[in-house]
Formats: sequence, C-alpha cells, structure tokens
Amino acid sequence: MAEKGKLYGIGVGPGDTELLTLKAARILKTVPVIFTPKSSKEKESIALSIVKPVLEERDDYKRLMLVTPIFPMIEDKDELEKIWTSASEMIAQYLNSGRDVAFITLGDPSVFSTYAYVQKKLIDEYEIETVPGITSFTACAAARNKALVEQNQILTIVPKIDDRVEQVLEYSDSVVLMKASRNTSQLESTIEEKNRPKEIYSVQNCTRENEKIIEGFSNEKPYLTTTIIKFENDQ
Repeated sequence: MAEKGKLYGIGVGPGDTELLTLKAARILKTVPVIFTPKSSKEKESIALSIVKPVLEERDDYKRLMLVTPIFPMIEDKDELEKIWTSASEMIAQYLNSGRDVAFITLGDPSVFSTYAYVQKKLIDEYEIETVPGITSFTACAAARNKALVEQNQILTIVPKIDDRVEQVLEYSDSVVLMKASRNTSQLESTIEEKNRPKEIYSVQNCTRENEKIIEGFSNEKPYLTTTIIKFENDQ
C-alpha cells in the first residue's frame, strides 16, 4: 500500500503574487496536486490567479493536477457541511494514493479560511502542514502606510456585525471589517455616530492592479473590500 501523501494548507496572501512567502512558492513548485477553491462555476479562483505565475515556472505545468472544488457563499450549515465533507473526501483520495496536495486559500489559512474546515476533517488521518500567508488587513494597513495598532491597543477583527457591535466598538482601538461588502447602511451609521474620534478607510482589491483606497466606507463594495476603523487614543 502506498504511503499516504501530505496536505499543505497554503495562504497565498491578499492578491499580489510577490507577497507569496518563499516557502509557499517552493511547495507550489513541487506538489503534484493543487486544490484551487472558488465560489461558483462562473467565477475564477482568485487564489489560483495569484499563484499562477509561480505555477507557470514549473517544467511540468501542463501536467499539473488542478482541482477546483466549489465553495458557494451560503449560510446553510447543513449544506456547507456536505460541501466540506465532499471536498475532504476528494483530497483524501489523492492523499491515499501517495500524492501530496496543496490547498490554496486567500490571505492566511487560520483567518476565516475555508481550508480550516477540511483541515479539521483530515487532521487525525493525515500529515498536515499549514503555511501562513499575509492577511488582507495587514496589507491594507501597509497600503495606507499606517499602523493598525500600537503599544497596548486592542485590534478586533470582525467578519460580520451582529448585536455585539456596541461592545466591539466600545472596547476596541482598531476594528477590521473583513467582509465589508456585507456592511449595511445601519451599521455604517452606527459606527459613524459613535462618539469617539476616529479614522475610517476602505481598501478595495488590496495589492492588486485595481487597488483603490477610499476615505470612509466603500459605496461600490466589491467582494475584496476591507474597511478599517481606527479610533484615536484618548490618553
């Protein structure tokens, strides 16, 4: 029986191919199977578009196995569980045949990543290595040329605002809205009306050719939009 392959969860960063880590690039140049998730059949895999220049440097690029599972943006937990299980079973087939697999994901694999769900399903059966990547919000701060937090300040990362918003705003020095396309006008008004001096800026398509930095909230709100609220220190 063939020795089982190894799974690599690779963070490919926010968008710029040059922001891939050296380790990520090295693995992507050697692994025989790469899973490149996307949200629908009609859309391209953004993660694949980031790593493609690296993959094209491979002598065996045309023979490289690229697998594209669909991870739709839905909130039905039962349906999501089926999708994660199906993807995990697909990965397991390659691992059981002795082939290493890389699962690429935007930003960092440990921050709101689909990879985390297949990782949990496979970690007891296979050798897994997670390769960190640059997050969207640190890239956005770099684009702005400003620190996210300093000294003892508290940074809060929020994927979706709910009834905890008041506490989040009260006790955080900087707030990152990771999926700003979900912002509602009510949420934006709540933040703007908060009686604390603050700076609000949004970055669309950070580090990509069409990157755009906007003062305040984004009206266009494309998928790759991150909003940062930085409250002034009262001390």
